[in-house]
Amino acid sequence: MSGALERAKWRSRRGLLELDLVFSRFFEAKGDSLSTAELEVLQDLLVTDDHALWAMLNGTAECSKKKWKTMVAMIRSTGMAPDSAELKTTEGTTGMTTQKSATLGFNGQSYEFPVVSGTVGPDVIDIRSLYGKTGAFTFDPAFMSTASCKSAITYIDGDKGELLYRGYPIEQLAVSCDYLETCYLLKEGELPNKTQYDDFVADVKKHTMVHEQLTRLYQGFRRDAHPMAILVGMVGSLSAYYQDSLDINNPEHRTLAAMRLISKIPSITAMAYKYTIGEPFMYPRNDLDYASNFLHMMFATPCEKYEPNPVLARALDRILILHADHEQNASTSTVRLSGSSGANPFACIAAGIACLWGPAHGGANEVCLVMLDDIMKHGGVEKIGEFISKVKDKNSNVKLMGFGHRVYKNYDPRAKLMRETCHEVLGELGLHDDPLFKLALELEKIALEDEYFVSRKLYPNVDFYSGIVQKAMGIPVSLFTGIFAMARTIGWIAQWNEMIGDAEQKIGRPRQLYIGEPRRDVRSMALRT
Repeated sequence: MSGALERAKWRSRRGLLELDLVFSRFFEAKGDSLSTAELEVLQDLLVTDDHALWAMLNGTAECSKKKWKTMVAMIRSTGMAPDSAELKTTEGTTGMTTQKSATLGFNGQSYEFPVVSGTVGPDVIDIRSLYGKTGAFTFDPAFMSTASCKSAITYIDGDKGELLYRGYPIEQLAVSCDYLETCYLLKEGELPNKTQYDDFVADVKKHTMVHEQLTRLYQGFRRDAHPMAILVGMVGSLSAYYQDSLDINNPEHRTLAAMRLISKIPSITAMAYKYTIGEPFMYPRNDLDYASNFLHMMFATPCEKYEPNPVLARALDRILILHADHEQNASTSTVRLSGSSGANPFACIAAGIACLWGPAHGGANEVCLVMLDDIMKHGGVEKIGEFISKVKDKNSNVKLMGFGHRVYKNYDPRAKLMRETCHEVLGELGLHDDPLFKLALELEKIALEDEYFVSRKLYPNVDFYSGIVQKAMGIPVSLFTGIFAMARTIGWIAQWNEMIGDAEQKIGRPRQLYIGEPRRDVRSMALRT
């Protein structure tokens, strides 16, 4: 590659994202064929201010120098985002069609944009060329109406209460498969056969131990540190110990990093618990299944033999399956956004854990148990009527946690499965008469029968039941979100892997509606009031 071309590429790195994308496509198509004379013109053109250059490229302004016209035309022909006609031939991805279009009226002009249809679900209006055509952005806080990517992993229909992993209904997977089968499905796209499953399980077991030096990092945390704070630090630090799997452009490195994360996250989570209670770490037992091994690392001690209860192990396995992935939620979007910068997979998963920590996301089941404890402190079952009255009073600021869901406008499909598991666990442990669990079941009964909750579809969600199950199993409330992170790691990995393999994926760069001060001049200190 010539020095002149290298300099042109360097100068083409602009502050305006659209220009970065244009020049990326242009150099990919024409870079190696540019003549010396063309490179000189290009160098001259690239000195231009971002917005003036963008105006010339999108046709809203004439070229200010005659010699630039041919170069601008060349860049426009190869670098600008394809229009709707071109998209019909270039978007050949399985499950996507672009046979329809949408018309936008703006400033007295009409603009057409392709409408992309997925396998199932709402159509999507492709507005990638919106700014180039109109000079305007869209405004969509919290991405309520924006598809940030295309994905073949998970599909949710909130109105129907439907959740599919790679097309399979969650209720079938939770009954017929175990968590590692689900991991294989999310990662590879299909359920494994017997040989594939055995090989996958053997590979997971090969990586269950963590680097011995990493165990010493726990000593840097306070004993009362929240487990999620420990998990963020420990998972992020994996990149310092496993440097042979950090090249995101190498498929073998990506696979190795994925297997390490799936295998080690239970060990790291259990060690976080052991550290906070002052007990010695328990090494993994590879003769146990995934969920049983985690229970062993959580509750075993060197003093006596521990055999995991199979009912509890199956309950934990189901919790992991039900939380394995959930489409483009906040933490998954965080992982994808982090990964779009080229960050290593361990850093990206650590970012996902940090996002999951929030009470509006993964911390929901923890908040639910806090609510139950609070009701217990104020009288328990006998006072539940007063609590419900406060929930119905809009002026009381009392909220019913663990009921309803932002996505599901019907019954959460995971909640039905978790409800069955909840009663199995309470029956196995003889806890149906425990005051806290009697309170939870009474609250469930009211929510399912009271017209106020039924009419608003405020059904108990998966967080309500999974919180009760984990509490009954002896898992501390502060670790609930850590279990969630352990379950969701495979979903994050699958989503991250899909994003890395998407040729159209660029570094994430959301836009904004600026409402601050317009340009103004700095005054001297003496003139400021």
